[in-house]
Amino acid sequence: IPTIRDIAAASGVSAATVSLVLNGKGEISEATRVRVLEAVSRLKYVPRASRSRSSEVKETLRFLKIAKHGQTVNRDHSHFISDYIDGMSQEALRRGYALEVTSHDGETIAAIAEAVAGAAGVSGIIALGTELSEGDIRLLQSVGTPIVFIDTFHDVVEANFVNMNNIDAVYKVLERFKSRGFSRVGFVASHVGTTNFKLRYDAFFRNMERLGLEVDPSLIISVESTFNGAHRGTSEYLASGGELAECYFCTNDIMAFGFARALRENGIGIPQDVSLIGFDNLPMSATSDPPLTTIDVSKRKIGFHAVALLDDIINGPPDLPCVKMLVGADLVARSSG
Repeated sequence: IPTIRDIAAASGVSAATVSLVLNGKGEISEATRVRVLEAVSRLKYVPRASRSRSSEVKETLRFLKIAKHGQTVNRDHSHFISDYIDGMSQEALRRGYALEVTSHDGETIAAIAEAVAGAAGVSGIIALGTELSEGDIRLLQSVGTPIVFIDTFHDVVEANFVNMNNIDAVYKVLERFKSRGFSRVGFVASHVGTTNFKLRYDAFFRNMERLGLEVDPSLIISVESTFNGAHRGTSEYLASGGELAECYFCTNDIMAFGFARALRENGIGIPQDVSLIGFDNLPMSATSDPPLTTIDVSKRKIGFHAVALLDDIINGPPDLPCVKMLVGADLVARSSG
């Protein structure tokens, strides 16, 4: 039976690091975490808590980390992907599964589907759906292996989803702005093709109406989702004489950082002149200047529920209806907004 030391030797890290990864603790880089989990799956390591139920790992689950265009699945967001892996890893091991992690950067979805179809011994798949279209989802489903998609959601696509509740999260943002007396609310949107971005865009309009706030289209800015893209787009908007709102909801934290930098460069103070709220609660949100008010969603909980759902699909009857699960969010109040 392999031990933690065997895992450490196979992945080139210390036993303490392996322990932290398996328990979802510590500030471990995504690359290290993936390396450890790959060693865990390769050696079929089972923690003691699971050994009482089974002397060996039952089956293998595979997590597909897919970056189609890399506008949102990139180094800036490695922390939240690492949190997803933590949640999946803990629940997979608790249920007696091995978890494989494979990265697919810039590959076609057809090629990924072909690789999955040819994989032996994989009982179920969890796919990072951040940058996937409806067509991509249907293509991956056609392989026939039980599959759950995380970080995306479609009302009318017959697939299994575990995602954040974007409507509830954006409502909390706008409710905070309203409670602070703001009426001219701006929105830093993105034209990058990501389902969660579209869901937040739609949620902005629905919740503005719900709260009795009037949308001013001139206060909506559309930028790229990278730091440099958001900074460049905001700088161009300001240079063209674009009007500023009292406060802005930014589609994610990275865009908020780029937006804030452009404001500062133009002598606009945060929060003195413009209040700002982001989305994701990335680690640097707490240490930015000023610290960023943002939305926090438990990525570990999403990973946990994805494995639990996949286990039910694998072991349940073949005609189970699709499950679409949304995990709630919390607003983390800091000085930016």
